[in-house]
Amino acid sequence: MNVKVRKAIIPAAGYGTRSLPITKVVPKEMFPIHGKPAIDYIVQEAMESGIEEILIVVSRNKNMIIDYFDRSIELETFLEQNNKTHLLKSISVPDIHVQFVRQPVAKGLGDAIRLGKPFVNNEPFAVLLPDDLFIDEQPAIGQLIQAYDDVQSNVVGVRKVNDELLKQYGVIDGTPHKKHLYKIHDLVEKPQSNAPSNLAVMGRYVLHSDIFEYLAQVKPGSGGEIQLTDAIKEMLKTTTSFGYQLSGTRYDIGIREDYYKLLTYMNENKES
Repeated sequence: MNVKVRKAIIPAAGYGTRSLPITKVVPKEMFPIHGKPAIDYIVQEAMESGIEEILIVVSRNKNMIIDYFDRSIELETFLEQNNKTHLLKSISVPDIHVQFVRQPVAKGLGDAIRLGKPFVNNEPFAVLLPDDLFIDEQPAIGQLIQAYDDVQSNVVGVRKVNDELLKQYGVIDGTPHKKHLYKIHDLVEKPQSNAPSNLAVMGRYVLHSDIFEYLAQVKPGSGGEIQLTDAIKEMLKTTTSFGYQLSGTRYDIGIREDYYKLLTYMNENKES
């Protein structure tokens, strides 16, 4: 019996070092895009893809994210009392269950995901990295959920990347399985040379809950971080996993040029 993907984890506990110095005080996930923070678009993507519950992993200095997804009774009252009720809709919180957990120490993506084990509770789940925003008719995580429904196994979002950029990503070694789908034989985290392909992992995953068993066994890598890629790689020994080539345009808000391009796109294509 197929189990619906209802839950999603959004890891948002990193230091945002690529965007210093502003990330000393403003979380990268709160960077404004057409009047809304980046993480709002990630939550909307999850909602549009059928996700019903979201866990956001934050750190001690990311309270701004928690505040954003909470009601501000004082502000609502002010707007009502000052004939500005037309603005109430703009500050309404998303109509979805959102909860939070703190990652005490930044020990990598794998460690952040590991904190979601009680939340997931043995169900398949989605992971959306808030650095990556995709513009497409079908939400990126929705594409992966659809693929998961078909193969009933781990599905990792991938995109083709120029050779010189592969060292910045996890890269799959895979063979074509179906349209847009690749059967993964191996995963290499940030290959400095001899990358197995030009298909790089891109910030979206749908994972079976068994991944937590492998995350518990993964040894910390460079910088003492626990890599999700390493856990998926170990899982390949017993479980078939797939890469899905995502469609649409991807923007990495941690890259200044991408962030500016996204702002330009949104300003040109969104109503004010």
